Amino acid sequence: QVQLVEPGGGLVQPGGSLRLSCAASGTIVSINSMGWYRQAPGKQRELVAVIISDGITNYADSVKGRFTISRDNAKNTEYLQMNSLKPEDTAVYYCQAMIRPSPFRSYVGNYWGQGTQVTVSS
Repeated sequence: QVQLVEPGGGLVQPGGSLRLSCAASGTIVSINSMGWYRQAPGKQRELVAVIISDGITNYADSVKGRFTISRDNAKNTEYLQMNSLKPEDTAVYYCQAMIRPSPFRSYVGNYWGQGTQVTVSS
């Protein structure tokens, strides 16, 4: 059973920084890509950033230059460093990963963390 656990989140002032982490556990053969999504009240869930297995990254225009996604393959963990935070970054942040859980099947599943609240406010 694969799980993504994401502690962290919290309240931060505008202009501040916050680092989110997300650890994948369980039976994991390989992780193809890892990403972060967010959902603000009344809005659809949107992609924030994604990193694939060779380290290539992609960001939403709204966070480029402020957020950095990274991963530690040895720990099956991804991170999102958020700098220069703005009130519009307030949302529930979800980690996501495409994981192959079984060595006997080629199936790759799309797994999600439980979400963590990030609030940017003075």
